[in-house]
Amino acid sequence: MAATPIAVITGASSGIGAATARQLAAAGYRVVLTARRKDRIEALTAEINEAGHEATAYALDVTDREAVDAFATAFRSLAVLVNNAGGALGADPVATGDPADWRQMYETNVIGTLNVTQALLPALTAGGDGTIVILSSTAGLSTYEGGGGYVAAKHGEHVLAETLRLEIVGTPVRVIEVAPGMVKTEEFATTRFRGDTEKAAKVYAGVDAPLTADDVADTITWAVTRPSHVNIDLLVVRPRAQASNSKVHRTL
Repeated sequence: MAATPIAVITGASSGIGAATARQLAAAGYRVVLTARRKDRIEALTAEINEAGHEATAYALDVTDREAVDAFATAFRSLAVLVNNAGGALGADPVATGDPADWRQMYETNVIGTLNVTQALLPALTAGGDGTIVILSSTAGLSTYEGGGGYVAAKHGEHVLAETLRLEIVGTPVRVIEVAPGMVKTEEFATTRFRGDTEKAAKVYAGVDAPLTADDVADTITWAVTRPSHVNIDLLVVRPRAQASNSKVHRTL
């Protein structure tokens, strides 16, 4: 009897990461949920297990390389890695942006993805049919005013995915990049504006049906479950109301 394939999801405590954990578990994977907020991932793990699927929680800060390396020792082989941990801070112009915010976004989105990918690549290769998903953003493909730090970090993540795909071609590991546009989750915009719910609400004001975390998780799960010879190099997904990062239809 074949062992249940294992999928690791970073940033699984809320939003897209949590939704992806639920959907990959339902698709037949044993999911390993990682995030800094242990209570959140433990609650989600209990929910998934109670639904008859398999889940494990592991508290992890992806920017802590020593902790990431220790986590990786648990895996001899691995089927899927979803690099979802990341986020945005602030919406200031380049002229006044806080370098600390830029540094934190780069550390989480780029170095965090690098840390986990490097640590788990041997297990993904040893499994003989591995998939790395890098959740970037349309911000990694084009810029917009007030987004310099986040855009720079997501461009870095996009280039990481492109370069890795070139470098490991011929190995049994594929690299999938999913780049969502406007997604309304319970925390992303609120975190970006440091708890200012009024500013966060304005991001989605008048937008008919922005994407949800489940929409993106469905996209990730679809890409991961394609036949192993099929690689979805880059999948851009936006709500119908969004034509680009700077062109959004609002009914106001």
